Amino acid sequence: MPHDDATLPESFAEELVRAGFDGSDQSRATLVTALHHPLPRARSLAIRGLARHQCVDNAILLPLLRDTNSNVLRDALEVAAHLETVDDEISQALNTLLTHDDPLVVEATIFASGELGLAALVDSINRITTSHEDARCREAGVIALGQIGLDQGRDVILAALQDKPTVRRRAVVALSSFEGPDIETALDAAAQDRDWQVRSAVEQLRRDPD
Repeated sequence: MPHDDATLPESFAEELVRAGFDGSDQSRATLVTALHHPLPRARSLAIRGLARHQCVDNAILLPLLRDTNSNVLRDALEVAAHLETVDDEISQALNTLLTHDDPLVVEATIFASGELGLAALVDSINRITTSHEDARCREAGVIALGQIGLDQGRDVILAALQDKPTVRRRAVVALSSFEGPDIETALDAAAQDRDWQVRSAVEQLRRDPD
């Protein structure tokens, strides 16, 4: 149901929202059709609705992970984070999005990669965590590296203990995925951090190592 106006009519937006909460075949068909709507908000509402229906698969999601609109990409990435299986095309699409110009898209991509445990993307996440200019991306990178838990991310997480406080706090938590004298030495230093929340994170980690 295309519209000439750049703003999605509220009546149609409401229809898509209702369809997302209605389990009928007709509602699902409405949402699937809206995935191809020329206006970004319609595509976003459609993928959110289909996620509520729990009927999103790789084939539905892949075109949205190649969308040109950042809002649609972020909604698609939020859904992607909960996929049960990930094929090579989805993994490659995520890898491509790690270089996106919008840092919020990069952050959402890292989040999805961590949730999915995509070991193949660790090198890319390492680069972002080490050098991205946006601290939100570096913070997300530390979290994802801890979730994935590969030794490839170990040194990057340790280095993140020298970053901004928000990143340092996440680095402390991420270190729970690793063991060794270097980890204990790093935690000893973090326990004396000038930021009380970093110190608190160390205390919590050592109180409850599981």
